[in-house]
Amino acid sequence: MALRFVALTSFLKARLSREGYYGLRLTIGALLLIGATWLFGLIAEDVLSGAPLTLSDVRFSAWLHAQHQQALIRVMLVITHLHSMAAVGLLTTTFALYLFRRRHRYWLIALLLAVFGGMFLNVVLKNIFHRARPPFDDPILTFSSYGFPSGHTMAATCFYGVVAAFATWKIREWPGRVLAVTLAVLLVLLVGFSRIYLGAHYLSDVLGAIMEGLAWLALCLTAVDVTKRVRHREKSSPGVS
Repeated sequence: MALRFVALTSFLKARLSREGYYGLRLTIGALLLIGATWLFGLIAEDVLSGAPLTLSDVRFSAWLHAQHQQALIRVMLVITHLHSMAAVGLLTTTFALYLFRRRHRYWLIALLLAVFGGMFLNVVLKNIFHRARPPFDDPILTFSSYGFPSGHTMAATCFYGVVAAFATWKIREWPGRVLAVTLAVLLVLLVGFSRIYLGAHYLSDVLGAIMEGLAWLALCLTAVDVTKRVRHREKSSPGVS
C-alpha cells in the first residue's frame, strides 16, 4: 500500500512538474483536449438527435434576427469578413512570416498545423454532420455549405489561440499574459456572435466550433511542445558510442 502511494505521488509530481516534456504542459494540454472533445461530443450529439438544445437554437436565432439594426449589421459584417477563411489565411501567413524571420521554428509549425489543419478538419466535420444553416425569408448572407461547426469561429479560435499562447510565452509579466488571453477570448466570442447575429449559424454551431478549435489547438500545441522538448533533450544529452 505504501509503495502504491509513493508511486502515485511520484506520478502526480511528474505530471505537475514544470520540467521535463511529460510535465505540467502535457498535463494541461491533455486535460484541455479531453475536456473540449467531450463538450464537442455533447453538442454534436444534441445536433444529430434534435435535442432541446437545437430547439433553443431556433428560438434564439429567430429572436436575434428580429432585433436587427442596420448599424450593428454593418459592424458585424466587417467583423465576419475580416475573419473569412481567406482573411484568416492572410493573417496566418503574415504571422508565419514573422515567426520565420525570428526563427521560432516550432511556433511556426504549431501555427500552420493549428490554423490550416483546423480549417481542413472543419470542412470534414461539416460534411459529416450535414447541418443546414438557419432559414430566414430575408437572409443577410446566403451560403451553399453546411453550418456545423462554424468555420469562421473555428479558424478564429485556432489563430487567436496560437497568438495568445505565443504572447504568454514571450511576455514574462502576468498582467500582460492575462491581457493577451483576454483579448483572444473576446475576439473569438465577437466573431462567433457576428455569425449568429448575421444568421449564418445557430448558437450551437458556434459553441461546437469553439470546442472543436480548443481541442485541435491543444493537440497541436502540446504535440509540438513535446516534440521540441524531446529534441532539445536529445541534443543536450551526450552521445553514445
